[in-house]
Order: sequence, then C-alpha cells, then structure tokens
Amino acid sequence: MRGSVGSEPIHYVFLLVEDFSMIAFASAIEPLRLANRGLGTDLYNWTLVSATGEAVRASCNVSVEVASGLVDVRRDTRIVVVGGVNAHKAATKPVLTWLRKQSRLGAPIGALCTGSLILAKAGLLDDRRCTIHWENQAAFSEEFLDIELTNRLFEIDGDRFTCAGGIAATDMMLTLIARDVDPGIVSLVTDQIVHTPLRGEREEQRLSVPARIGVRHPKLVSIIQMMEQNLEEPISPSILAKHAQMSTRQLERLFRRYLDRSPKRYYMELRLQKARNLLLQTEMSVINVALASGFTSPSHFSKCYRAYFNRTPYRERGSPPVAAVEPVSGENTVKVG
Repeated sequence: MRGSVGSEPIHYVFLLVEDFSMIAFASAIEPLRLANRGLGTDLYNWTLVSATGEAVRASCNVSVEVASGLVDVRRDTRIVVVGGVNAHKAATKPVLTWLRKQSRLGAPIGALCTGSLILAKAGLLDDRRCTIHWENQAAFSEEFLDIELTNRLFEIDGDRFTCAGGIAATDMMLTLIARDVDPGIVSLVTDQIVHTPLRGEREEQRLSVPARIGVRHPKLVSIIQMMEQNLEEPISPSILAKHAQMSTRQLERLFRRYLDRSPKRYYMELRLQKARNLLLQTEMSVINVALASGFTSPSHFSKCYRAYFNRTPYRERGSPPVAAVEPVSGENTVKVG
C-alpha cells in the first residue's frame, strides 16, 4: 500500500451502503482531494459504488449518486466500505461475495465506522486487528469472538484498514497518505481542514471515564471501569465496595454525591444501554441480548427495559414477543425508575 508522486494514480472505490455515515465518508474523501491540491497533481482518484448502482441515502437523509454497481476493480485499487446505522442489513450476499472476490484479486480493503462489521461477515478480518465505533463494539464482540477488536481510532494491519468512524476517518486517511508520499504533505492537509494535531492509530477512540462523567475521584473511576468490564456477569455492590476498599454504605454515598443515583441504578443503566445497542445492531434474539446484558430472566429484562426506555425490547427490535421462560435463581432484581 505505497505509492509515490509521479507513479500511477492511486485509486479508491468507496462502497456506500444504505444509511451510511456522511461525516465518516466526507472525513475520508476530503483528505484525498486536499492531498492532490497540495501535491499539484492528481495522485488520488476515486469512484463511488453501491450494491445496486442506484443512489444511496445517508443516515442524515442526503442521497448520494454513485458511478456504478459492484464491478471488479484492479488489484491495486483500495476499496473502502462506508458503514453507518443498520450495517448488518447491508451485509447482503451480493455485497459479501463481491468483497471476497476483490480480496482474492488482491485489492486492499478497508472500512469506515460499522463497515468493519460487513468486512467481518465477509471473513476479511480473520487474523487481523480491527476497530469499530465504540457504540458497536459490544455487538461486534458478541458475533465475532475470534476477531481481535481494539478500542483505537483506527487500525492498519497489512492490506486491511478500519476506523471508528466520524472524524477518525480523517486521521486514518492522513496516515495512509503519509505512507504513500512525503509526510510533509499531511501538514498542509491538516492545516487546510483545521485538524491539528494528527492523531495516531494507537490513540483510544473514547474519552476516559473521568472525562465522560466529569469526575476524577479515583475510587469512583475504578468502580465504574470495573462495572463496564463486567456487564454480562454483574458484580455485587459488596464486591465493588471491597475492590475500592470501602464499605457498601460509603459506596452508596459516593455514587449519590457525584452521580445522583445509586450504584445499582448506575450499573443497571450501563447494562440496559448495552442491551439497546445489541437490539439495534445485531440479529441476536431478545433472550440472548438479555443474557449478554447480565439478565437471567427475560421477563425482568423486559420490565427494566420498558421502565428505562419507555418501550419493550420487542418493540425496539420490531419483532413479536416470545413466551417467557422461568428465571434462573440469583437474578438481580434491582428496579429501574
């Protein structure tokens, strides 16, 4: 994946799928245009394609025209799958077959945002590091247990390149441009798009816990990190308190003071947010979503979900409810409300 000024142009093919992320797409394609401007030559060119050859609607409801449907490309063409919401619906048989064929022909292939999910379904991320938007990480990990998923802004592993989406696409593309030509051109591009400094691929995509909650209390941060790492098998308040070397009463006061809720309530909200992401981003059954979110009773899960989101998990998913099963002993019965 290396070119140079004066060599053959480097061609990109952007596969736009329905409900793709416009910000990720623009953040990827604009650095190529500005690199050409800075170099004074069209080193980069690009083509937009879709599964049907028809215009594609982005998640912001803007339609983008494409040049063609799924056609074979030259082996040195770089393919970029531009994902967004509902990416699992875009992983159709024609799309997966086309991606596999282009890979066999030698094309480097990458993805923006949830495009990583489509590459994974095509089997193109096996034995590779990859990343995906933080909101989709839980769903991805549930479905692809053997793929090495990181929380970084982007990953470049051989002829596979993936990014978290959003403006992380800019950082990834600028890194690729720096590898293609004199890295000095990247400084010109970052100045043009007012994006300094350039973030490297080892940087994490999410803010730290203190930045997210606006609190830097070390024990509170440690407990929340422990909660986030144990959503499928929730840890009892007594164990959380012991981990932080405090009593359960002190743990309760700590959460009330800084987050205005009990630790049980906060933990439940984390689990329900994970459940919602799984319902919207995967085809997992509601029962399996409940289990993956730490609920052993589907009926209790449905009750808590409805109390928090004002809709049932089945309505969220849009599927008919199934008969409830008996709860397993030891279910956490914390109420949400």
